[in-house]
Amino acid sequence: MTRLDSLSARGRAFLGSRHAIMAGAMTWVSERHLVSAISNAGGFGVIACGSMTPALLDAEIAATRALTDKPFGVNLITLHPQMDALIAVCTRHGVGHVVLAGGLPPGSAIEAIKAGGAKLMCFAPTAALAKKLVRSGVDAIVIEGSEAGGHIGPVSLSVLAQEILPVITEVPVFVAGGIGRGAAIAAFLEMGASGVQLGTRFAASAESVAHPNFKKAFFRASARDAVASVQLDPRLPVIPVRALKNAGAEAFTAKQREVANAVDQGDMDLAAGQLAIEHYWAGALRRAVVEGDVETGSLMAGQSVGMVTREQSVADIIDELVAEAEAALASRAPPMPLVLAG
Repeated sequence: MTRLDSLSARGRAFLGSRHAIMAGAMTWVSERHLVSAISNAGGFGVIACGSMTPALLDAEIAATRALTDKPFGVNLITLHPQMDALIAVCTRHGVGHVVLAGGLPPGSAIEAIKAGGAKLMCFAPTAALAKKLVRSGVDAIVIEGSEAGGHIGPVSLSVLAQEILPVITEVPVFVAGGIGRGAAIAAFLEMGASGVQLGTRFAASAESVAHPNFKKAFFRASARDAVASVQLDPRLPVIPVRALKNAGAEAFTAKQREVANAVDQGDMDLAAGQLAIEHYWAGALRRAVVEGDVETGSLMAGQSVGMVTREQSVADIIDELVAEAEAALASRAPPMPLVLAG
């Protein structure tokens, strides 16, 4: 067993995969082709349910299973209005791992997922919330730093890892946000992480169904091009979204002003305003990923995008990450003891 295998043993056992490398669930991107490719290459793919109906999720799980016999998971958004039906779909298919995102999961969802036999993973932005989730029965925690793409929290992974890894030991903890090289994987495993989650590198992989224009934007970008959105009106709380700078990002600022004005004039209540903002992101992301509109669409990417310089197969990405992690660990191995002759 290599040192990498030893450090990641808990995560690998939890996921049931060769490597403790999860894929982040990316709406419009994390579908059957990418998910199965990641699992077949020794990682752990995760279907992004997003706003799918139960029928669509049912078909996506079946199609993914037709492409791989390896474990994969399903990511569900806690605010989905048909959460119970989506959980039932996962249970019916015998999905082994469910990842809940988008807010504190209700107790009923936790109970239903566990009763269906799946292992439950949840995101925790603080140590206190991580402890609460563990007490509620969550089987593993994901901590995601602000370096990540898409919806993000305010704290970097380097700080979250120092805060949470030493105090959450009852369950595996996977780390995410800005990871693009194997040396970083090695470092976080040495800090106590059980595994890692990557999104940006996989989004631009050969097996990703994202439009070629979307991938080319990644190849041209540097870390500083992936910026977080800004909230304009405190009445309309906006979870920051990290994406590449373009006209679409500027249009979001204008959208916030438009919605705030509608609320001021009584044409829209706050709940409807918040929903309108979320719908904007969903539509903008689809335009970029599916239609290739890299000007007005949302190019959600993490700050690791500067390390994505060319299209690679998923297998090559995982092999490269593993080789880099093993090399980093080998370079820190203690020297062999000196044995004197005689």
